[in-house]
Amino acid sequence: MDFQRLEDRIRGKLSLFPNKTRRVAEYILANSSEVAFHSISETASKLSVSRAQLVRVSRMLGFEGYADLKNTLKKNLMSQMLPSSVNTIIENSSDLASELCRLEQSNINETYKNLVLNQDNIKNFCNAVKNADSIYCMGWGISSMPAEWLYTRFSELGLKSILMRRGSLSLIEQSRGIGKNDMLIVCELPSYVIEVTEAVKQISSEGAFVVAITDSPAAPVCGYSKMQFYVSDHSPMFGSSLIGSMFAVHVLTSMLAHDMGKAGREALEAQKQNLSDKRIYYPSYELRY
Repeated sequence: MDFQRLEDRIRGKLSLFPNKTRRVAEYILANSSEVAFHSISETASKLSVSRAQLVRVSRMLGFEGYADLKNTLKKNLMSQMLPSSVNTIIENSSDLASELCRLEQSNINETYKNLVLNQDNIKNFCNAVKNADSIYCMGWGISSMPAEWLYTRFSELGLKSILMRRGSLSLIEQSRGIGKNDMLIVCELPSYVIEVTEAVKQISSEGAFVVAITDSPAAPVCGYSKMQFYVSDHSPMFGSSLIGSMFAVHVLTSMLAHDMGKAGREALEAQKQNLSDKRIYYPSYELRY
């Protein structure tokens, strides 16, 4: 059963379910990635229901049990990740350069579609950034690159931003000072990192506003984030492509700069003047910043 059929089934039966059962079914519908990758005990605890209740709801939805429901959700979420056809296209291509360029263009196009469909999220993102005491940007491995660019853009806009990546302290150790008035933006492309998920879980439990920039609802960090921006990262080489995530960072921070109004314009003007400092940079002309 694909997720659309499951969603239709749940919606079709909601009005017939008792209140408690309906609440569980609605939660499954709205938090499919969390249900797919969390244990039955974790989900039951979050909903304040018994594990038996989750089993009963699963059977009412037509599954043999909770494990069957979880497996269905997991398979459908994982199917949204890198299609096997990508490598086949590249292997059979007589013009590899053109195929790679087309694939990266597709990553931008798919990311663009996701951003357009989530314009309300972009507005909420801008508001959350402006209201946060501090903005933490987290990434591991290649995912640290879009995270670092986020940190750079926030700093250029005069916002208090902190970059979190593996160094002398683990991510979990770095997470301890993050509170409910702070914001975390985690960039997480495959392969997903256990330490990143654990750190995000800890930060979320403290009440911080968590945003995930990732490739799929299957990413474990989605279960602990209040907002997600999905980027396309299909690549036949070097793991994940960064084109989509970098594109998303550029769009989100550009929208933020505009949303900040006068403060944003003044910050960009200050950065432009900094780039004109001949003590640091060679003289440049027609700066566009």
